Amino acid sequence: QVQLVESGGGLVQPGGSLRLSCAASGSIFSIYAMGWYRQAPGKQRELVAAITSGGSTNYADSVKGRFTISRDNAKNTVYLQMNSLKPEDTAVYYCNAEVSVPGIPVVGDYWGQGTQVTVSS
Repeated sequence: QVQLVESGGGLVQPGGSLRLSCAASGSIFSIYAMGWYRQAPGKQRELVAAITSGGSTNYADSVKGRFTISRDNAKNTVYLQMNSLKPEDTAVYYCNAEVSVPGIPVVGDYWGQGTQVTVSS
């Protein structure tokens, strides 16, 4: 019913930048919070940044001042601008969205397939 498709990952040198995008599509009535999570090898998935439908944001301490989350509600898309990247930012990044669909009075939690970000020289 709802699909999240991420793009923008890749290989970048330390200090470089990348911009991730995640577009939601399908039978969507409303999208509430959207966010980015990441999972490095051998570690648990962690929240990187989140943004409400009204634009309020929340960041992990490790990325504050370097990453910026934003969204375009008209396009059902969330972005993550990542600057001053460090090797420890290497992980698979996942998009998440809280979505309501027509006819179902429950907000569902949806995930993208993940996109690899590798920071290495």
